[in-house]
Amino acid sequence: MQNMDWDDLRCFLAVQQGGSVSAAARQLAVNHSTVLRRLGRLEAVLAVRLFDRRNSGYLITPAGEALASELAGLGEQIETAQRRLMGQDRAIRGTIRLTSTDTLFASLLTPLLAEFRALYPEVTLELVMSNHFMRLTRREADVAVRGTNQPPDQLLGRCAGRIRTAPYASRSYLDSLPLGASWQDGSWVAPDEALGHLAQARWLAKAIPAAQVVARSDSLVGMLQCVRAGMGTAMLLCPLADDYPELVQLAPASPELDTEIWILAHPDMRQVARVGVLTQFLHSRLSADPRLQPR
Repeated sequence: MQNMDWDDLRCFLAVQQGGSVSAAARQLAVNHSTVLRRLGRLEAVLAVRLFDRRNSGYLITPAGEALASELAGLGEQIETAQRRLMGQDRAIRGTIRLTSTDTLFASLLTPLLAEFRALYPEVTLELVMSNHFMRLTRREADVAVRGTNQPPDQLLGRCAGRIRTAPYASRSYLDSLPLGASWQDGSWVAPDEALGHLAQARWLAKAIPAAQVVARSDSLVGMLQCVRAGMGTAMLLCPLADDYPELVQLAPASPELDTEIWILAHPDMRQVARVGVLTQFLHSRLSADPRLQPR
């Protein structure tokens, strides 16, 4: 039994019940050749003939009757189990593994996830904070919220808006500059190679001499903390920096540095109700957040 395919067995049972390959094909919603192929494969695995082919139809052999007896009720049990499992996926309960960056968790997501948990207390959230784009195709996570202007083609998702970037410095740092000195000519905190894909990293590499960079970080939250400590100026995400009154925005946000915020899921997860509810919830809340620009 362990070497037999359930789809082959379903074809066998359908032929046994319908009396012909055509009847089995209609019942299973497959073509005639599929039934013949699966039936032939099952007979090869068992090394017995299950039906005698007659002009009037398929007549089951003693070996076929023995197999049908062994399978009695199995089809109903499997279908019942499938319905129950599907019902569990339709219910808003279970675990959702969500990945995003430390920046988005800190600036946008955490309060929303707390609200979601209050609405759906039977859902457990596994939060993966990573600045690397985890491969949902390998099921490292169920849902990803990412800042990207080029979301992967193989994932399903929607853009909730654009997050803006601008230069910020602390008041204490600005007060320490020599009289008449420009903040552009002072010390800078920059992203390191891990964040080299960001538009702000490319802008800074062109606009600011490397000699002015006093610190680099693989985290925008880390850059924020450096700026708060008075180490210099940095290009920071506006929703993140605006929460700190000791920071001053030094120039308007540049549209060329905008980053789209995408809520992404693997196509295999679209039928899982809890995943669909979470992605819809996040899109609804984020797209209404005044800190994000419309796409």
